[in-house]
Amino acid sequence: MISNQVLQNTLEGLKEISRTEFCVLDTEGKVLASTFADFSIATQGVQAFVESQADSQLVKGFQYFKVCDDYQLEYILVAHGDDEDTYMVGKLAAFQIQNLIVAYKERFDKDSFIKNLLLDNLLLVDIYNRAKKLHIEADVRRVVMILEMPQEKDHSSMESVKSLFGGKSKDFITAVDEKSIIVVKELEDGENYPEMDQLAHTILDTLGMGNDGKTHMAYGTIVNELKEVSRSYKEARMALDVGKIFFGDKEVIAYSSLGIGRLIYQLPIPLCKMFIKEIFGGKSPDDFDEETLVTIDKFFENSLNVSETSRQLYIHRNTLVYRLDKLQKSTGLDLRVFEDAITFKIALMVVRYMKYMETLEY
Repeated sequence: MISNQVLQNTLEGLKEISRTEFCVLDTEGKVLASTFADFSIATQGVQAFVESQADSQLVKGFQYFKVCDDYQLEYILVAHGDDEDTYMVGKLAAFQIQNLIVAYKERFDKDSFIKNLLLDNLLLVDIYNRAKKLHIEADVRRVVMILEMPQEKDHSSMESVKSLFGGKSKDFITAVDEKSIIVVKELEDGENYPEMDQLAHTILDTLGMGNDGKTHMAYGTIVNELKEVSRSYKEARMALDVGKIFFGDKEVIAYSSLGIGRLIYQLPIPLCKMFIKEIFGGKSPDDFDEETLVTIDKFFENSLNVSETSRQLYIHRNTLVYRLDKLQKSTGLDLRVFEDAITFKIALMVVRYMKYMETLEY
């Protein structure tokens, strides 16, 4: 369960403190980590020690120790020396490795629990029973954040995100696919959505992925109970998709800021097609020329203000009125009328949503 590199680093640290050479073997006598320049041992000697009842043994100037996990033998630790000091140091080293096993096992169990929690794979009773065993508080405020990258994530990206949280056991960083990193963040008193938005930008900046137009981060609503974490995760997932469709220029998107885009995203495609046909007949907003589309976007941007829109477009007010009249004749919608403007705006968003869904089909 523990990587050989972690074992090696542990032995080197122990050697530096105690000035004792160490070696860790598996139960078949294979060397997993060692500080010896050259160390070899007969497999039958290890096997004999494994099968014996002894927890430690002195053989030809080497101290042997068993390292167990829940009474299951995991490793054999060998320390060079035959005196009492070596025995004591060896026992301490074996105890350290045993604690590492427990820590890694708990970490793995927590990660597995969080993944199943996010994916809604647990019964309600299992959520609270397992959380209690893993010492995870149930009734605290949490939010789920998802970092989605354009390419498959690498190990360094995950570690960089983890380093931002300083190894806090209350926060969980995991993944359920190749391109996303998921953060289940526990909120401190006073922390709210503005702090989450700031944290999301900090993560992007730390990874050097800000302003690349391809990396996005989203987060769901803040929940108060462990059982609601999966809902926050689903909301963050939806925020990622809706953000790509309607807020492509934003790096960070909150579920609570999706507005009408969230409703449109949940509409069935046949209903969308029917709506567009009713509004535009046989036409599509794609059929409008670039000048008309720019005029429409700027008019909406300026809250249907004719004077301000004409000023920003550097055109005469009458020219803008002429363009709006022309659009009214072709669509039957007068964008100067609030109700018509709302209908047209929703229609544009529906078309954008339909285009996005077409790309997913391929």
